[in-house]
Amino acid sequence: MPVPTISDPPQPASGKPSGQPSQKSMTKAERRELQEKQRAAKAALKAQQPQQQGKKDAPQGKQQQGAGGASGGQGKAKPAPTPQKKTFGADAQAAKQGSTSKDTGTNAAAEDATAKQISHGLRIFSHFGQPKPVHAVKGDIHPAIIRLALLFSEFRISGANARCIAMLTAFKQVIQDYTTPTHNTLSRHLMTHLSPQITHLVSARPMSVTMGNAIRELKLEISHMDIDMVEQDAKDALCQKIDNYIRDRIIIADEVIQENAGNKIKDGDVILTYAKSSVVEKILLSAHAEGKKISVIVIDSKPLLEGKVLLKSLTSGPDPIPCTYALLPALPSLLTQVSMVLVGAHALFSNGAVYSRAGTAMVAMMAKAHSVPVMVCCETYKFSDGVMIDGFTKNELAPSSVIQKNAAPENLPSSIEKLNPLYDLTPPTYITAVVTEVGLIPPSSISSIPLALGKTSL
Repeated sequence: MPVPTISDPPQPASGKPSGQPSQKSMTKAERRELQEKQRAAKAALKAQQPQQQGKKDAPQGKQQQGAGGASGGQGKAKPAPTPQKKTFGADAQAAKQGSTSKDTGTNAAAEDATAKQISHGLRIFSHFGQPKPVHAVKGDIHPAIIRLALLFSEFRISGANARCIAMLTAFKQVIQDYTTPTHNTLSRHLMTHLSPQITHLVSARPMSVTMGNAIRELKLEISHMDIDMVEQDAKDALCQKIDNYIRDRIIIADEVIQENAGNKIKDGDVILTYAKSSVVEKILLSAHAEGKKISVIVIDSKPLLEGKVLLKSLTSGPDPIPCTYALLPALPSLLTQVSMVLVGAHALFSNGAVYSRAGTAMVAMMAKAHSVPVMVCCETYKFSDGVMIDGFTKNELAPSSVIQKNAAPENLPSSIEKLNPLYDLTPPTYITAVVTEVGLIPPSSISSIPLALGKTSL
């Protein structure tokens, strides 16, 4: 007797499932095959479309998956629809918009990649300090500090001595306008009041070594104030200490340096200097006023071009000093007639290295190669206990406003970023002597400066 067989039920002509739901009428193998085809179709669709467009069309893909599952109610699974198909009417317009959004996303990604590529070159210099425009004022900031921060950020007050004197003068106004709160003492609360003032100045331009040394001395004097002293008397005493610090450590120190360096200048000397140093300017004017017949070569460089200010000071007046002005590339041809090199300093480190305007190291190295003595004129309050071995670990960038002001017309692409560090480090091997108010010190003995001065105070 023949074995009865089970045949597939007849399907209607419309292709729609009849009776039971479509998934139940399929075998496990058919359902597995349908799922694999749907996964393959979705993977191909995501590979052809950008990520953003894929996220946008995710709901539509789910609807297509549900439709495929419903049509799978037939006895045999049909292949899933291919992702590429002809579109008409509203579908064509939607596809066109999708293509437009794809192009827009691609262009935006390309612009981001270009911006990252441009800034990648300066990423290693991101730790360099840079002057910032002062827009917002946070906390109780004195008007004198706000005004000074603007002058710092615009480089209208530049130079280590000028910045330190301006800061201490502004602190005098802050102290005189200060009132000690109740249940507090001036020696304990005044520094709390000065801290936001200092922070505001540092936000405008990185703090110099001279400013940091002066602030430490001021903190020390505030902590030593008698808590029983009348408030106004204590404020007057602090202001007097500040005046003494400016007088002793800067003004009188410069006068002693003038005398010490002037003793090394003789008639007929050709003195070369770089950029502008206030103490070097005083030395040259003092030597010329004493009747010494000297001539000066002023070497300068961008972006600040400070040598122009020094040149104007030396050549103005009824009895100008004979001067020659040249940029840094002309240095080798001028060193053959130079008797001495006089340069200033921004800071002096314990290992004998001199931190000064960018280009000073090149001047000192080339002078050493031509056997020309290099004298660095520096006050002892610029001394730092730290050690510095290069100008990369710590530096400052010139602001774009100063660069644009002194820049010559150049046809450079806008994508090129200019990097202008303000300082460099001169190794002690290229320095003959450091002229200070405590005498001429060889670079190998710079670390003895604190011992020679003892414990200094305001």
